[in-house]
Amino acid sequence: MKKRKIFVVGSLNMDIVVSTDRLPKRGETLTGQSVHYIPGGKGANQAVCCAKLGADSTIFGMVGNDWFGTKVLDSLHTNGVDTSYIQIHKSTPTGVASITHMKEDNTIVVVPGTNGLLTETELQEFEVVIGENDILLTQLEIPLQTVSAALRIAKHKGAVTILNPAPYMSLPDELLKYVDYLTPNETEFEQMIGTTTFDEGSLRPAIQEWQNLHHHSTMIIVTRGKQGCSYLLNDNVVTVTPPNVDVIDTVGAGDAFNGGLAYGLASDWDISRCIDFAVKVSATAVTRFGAQDGMPTQDDVLQITAK
Repeated sequence: MKKRKIFVVGSLNMDIVVSTDRLPKRGETLTGQSVHYIPGGKGANQAVCCAKLGADSTIFGMVGNDWFGTKVLDSLHTNGVDTSYIQIHKSTPTGVASITHMKEDNTIVVVPGTNGLLTETELQEFEVVIGENDILLTQLEIPLQTVSAALRIAKHKGAVTILNPAPYMSLPDELLKYVDYLTPNETEFEQMIGTTTFDEGSLRPAIQEWQNLHHHSTMIIVTRGKQGCSYLLNDNVVTVTPPNVDVIDTVGAGDAFNGGLAYGLASDWDISRCIDFAVKVSATAVTRFGAQDGMPTQDDVLQITAK
């Protein structure tokens, strides 16, 4: 069996997670239940997911020369991610995500820090390395020019590309033509198509209209939380529902989905099997606290889905 090689270009953060029963109202002060400092960032979470599933996972990113950066790197090392291509900035701090955690939901505010300093020039130094990988996985917590360069290099080298468009921003056609799989959640998909209402019945025409508008065949896979995910296959809507699990923490659920999808594609599975597996990986991840600690192994996925 070939070694599955996945190159992640993305963000590395320290997550400051405050747990509470509900969000405060405007002007209201609430007493939280706990606070945790947990290594995160969409890029780092996805790289950890790939590694724990058994892939050869490498990440390109940047942290600061600070305690947060040290802890982020320690977590990646512990989970088996290759950090050889992570830059350390002397003066800019590591990115931070302020997360309010409630059961079955969360809100996130990100301060980019060093993530905002990743440049296309630095990435091009590793063009050969990117070409040695089967899959390129990236997100939008780093500069758009860097994301675009990563996708372009990967496609020119023959890799399969996945873009998780989070946080949402308008994407130029010049970038989209290098994307094989686009994985918005429901909110991001609504922003893509310019509507505040979305249901399964409107998915098919919405995706088709978006593809016609942008003149390309990027496959869109919409993640839908506890409803699983939906996508078009042979012009028919396919919805994959997750197994019933006890939800502990939804932070990182989308990252787990993307990691599972990347693993399946690197394994040369057909797309239906890849997506089914990704949904199960995501469902397993939410049964534990912490985005990276919650990322499952393949045995974990089998155990949780066998119940």
